[in-house]
Amino acid sequence: MRFTSEQPLDGGVLEREFTLDGIPGILWTPTAASAPVPLILLGHPTLGLRRMYPRLAARARHAAADGFATATVELPGSGDRPRLPALEQARADLRRAKEAGRPVDEEIVDALVLPLVEEAVPEWRAALDALLALPGIGGPVGYSGGVISIGIRLAVVEPRIAAAGLFAGSLIPRVMFEEARRVTVPLHVLLQWDDEGNDRQAALDLFDAFGSEEKSLHANMGGHTGVPQFAGEAAARFFTRHLG
Repeated sequence: MRFTSEQPLDGGVLEREFTLDGIPGILWTPTAASAPVPLILLGHPTLGLRRMYPRLAARARHAAADGFATATVELPGSGDRPRLPALEQARADLRRAKEAGRPVDEEIVDALVLPLVEEAVPEWRAALDALLALPGIGGPVGYSGGVISIGIRLAVVEPRIAAAGLFAGSLIPRVMFEEARRVTVPLHVLLQWDDEGNDRQAALDLFDAFGSEEKSLHANMGGHTGVPQFAGEAAARFFTRHLG
């Protein structure tokens, strides 16, 4: 891991950009911490870190106020990373289906999500290795956000993930429902009831499939970007309970 920039943010947060094997990432840590702090990995959609930065930095500030470090990495084929031809083709197929008013079939969903999961999850795990080796960061570790299939896979294969807050706001391949049955960590799932780009029933079926003994579903009225402030506060309480 090589740090490429460092700047203090308001609210007592230190932001450091880094690269790991050529993959960009950002680490936020509370400056007032006197002992190693828990870590939350911030998931995000495939829009690129620069475009997502305002929302990610806001989430990091709130987490730092609760005593958590947070970190994220650029997803494969996103931001300044090289394009992935198969992923670009799947995105084009998705756009054409939506423009034509056709249902998004399982083949498109699989092509759009599964290769991303296969590439991204090992990268997240490598980042976790490097982050936990830094002074000032300890366990336990949480995962927060989307892409929800990446969060599912990480919760299954990464034993250092102690709790996950998942955003049910992305397309879900059918095979991920079987993986969801193997998830056992505590879960806090956020669902926007009127999310215009996703299948509400699929999100409800996925929640039902999760194997965790402790799982909660927080559904709010509104579209994909209409998450109310109190929903974030509920997620913060969840992580404080399980990681703090």
